Formats: sequence, C-alpha cells, structure tokens
Amino acid sequence: MLVNRYRPILYLQYLLLFADLMLNSFTGMLRFKNVILLLLHILQDVCILFSAIIVFLLFFNTYIFQAGLVMILINKFKMTIFFTFTYFALCVTLHVWGMTMRWPDPNIHITVSGYWVLFVCQRTASIIYYYVYKRTALRLGDSRFYQDSEWIRREFEKRR
Repeated sequence: MLVNRYRPILYLQYLLLFADLMLNSFTGMLRFKNVILLLLHILQDVCILFSAIIVFLLFFNTYIFQAGLVMILINKFKMTIFFTFTYFALCVTLHVWGMTMRWPDPNIHITVSGYWVLFVCQRTASIIYYYVYKRTALRLGDSRFYQDSEWIRREFEKRR
C-alpha cells in the first residue's frame, strides 16, 4: 500500500486508540452527572467499534482478501479479532453494570466485589488490546498484503 494513502488511516487508528485510552483513564473523575458519564461510555464504545470497522475495511482492501484467501488473514490476525471483541464486550458489560449501580447517586463508591473483578479484567484487557491493535495497525501497512508475492503463493500452497 502506498505510504501516503495509509498514513491518514494510521493516524485515525492512533487517534481512536488515544481517545479510548483517555476515556478509560479519566471517566471515573467525571462522574458528577449521570448523563455525562453515560455519554462518555457511549463514546468509548463507539471508538472501539470504529477501530474494529477500520481494521476490517483494511482487511477487505488487501490483495489476500480480494484473491479469496480470507483464512490467511484470519489466521494472521486472529488475536486482534479476539481481543477487540473481548475488550468491547468487557467495556459494555462494565459500563452497563456501573451505570445501573450509580444511576440513583453518581457519587457513590461501588463496593460489589464482582464489579471490581470485572473492572480489573477490563483494564488488563485494555492493555493487551492497545498492544495488539497497534501492532496490527502497523502490520497492515506492509506492502506484502497489497500485492501478489511469493509469500502469498507459499501460504496458498500450505492451505491446499
């Protein structure tokens, strides 16, 4: 892929990751109104969905996908696909659970141990998601995915 064509997409992916990181870090400080907290949670979930959509659009743009070798892409990026959807599910679950417990009073401190276990799992998954997603964003800029090469032919022969 041409570097000039991929650079804006890469910047957009980094912007979405940065927005998710900031929302993950600072939404707990902005919980004085339920509506603001709800909007921030929705914004974070939308950022994760847009990140997944961008990755899949880049998948569809590769030569490998257009040649019908979808399984090669799935095998190469299965960790990214898994962690993106796992992280999204953890975020939505945490947001819904937290909002239902905080809705009567946004300033209460949640003391349910299951919520804190989910919170720790979501934060741990976020670190893994950031790493895997950034690695995938950089790997999808490789020109091998966008043109016919000997590597693709070897992969195709392995699949036969």
